[in-house]
Amino acid sequence: MNEEHYRRLERMYLSAEFNEIYKPELRVSEGEAEVSFDAGPHLHHAGNAVHGSNYFKALDDAAFFAVNSLVDDVFVLTVTFNIQLLRPISEGRMIAKGKVVNAGRTVWVADSTLVDERGRLLGRGTGTFMRSKVALGEIAAYAAG
Repeated sequence: MNEEHYRRLERMYLSAEFNEIYKPELRVSEGEAEVSFDAGPHLHHAGNAVHGSNYFKALDDAAFFAVNSLVDDVFVLTVTFNIQLLRPISEGRMIAKGKVVNAGRTVWVADSTLVDERGRLLGRGTGTFMRSKVALGEIAAYAAG
């Protein structure tokens, strides 16, 4: 693939209004992606720790963009995603790294890990992804390049 495709994916991700909550960073390379954002009270459940849905978001986003780095014509879709929540976090940087572990013509599998800023493992995930019918060129934020 090429660097321009990776940068377009990064801009597309950051343009999603939903990400205004997280203010994430994304770095995409061939078959890999890293997503990071700060934990804090805005992501807490009643027990004063980050809610598991935020773990899912980080793990899925990293795996998803690792896969979409290898697909430059259409948007991929998450088909299944399994996570393990291993350690709570209340504040600090959450860093998810995704990597494609099996690449097919229409279906991909990617693993991701989530660590804190000290490198302690917070969670793990594995997802299956497939091609959609949505051309990347039809997604305004991607097409704007």
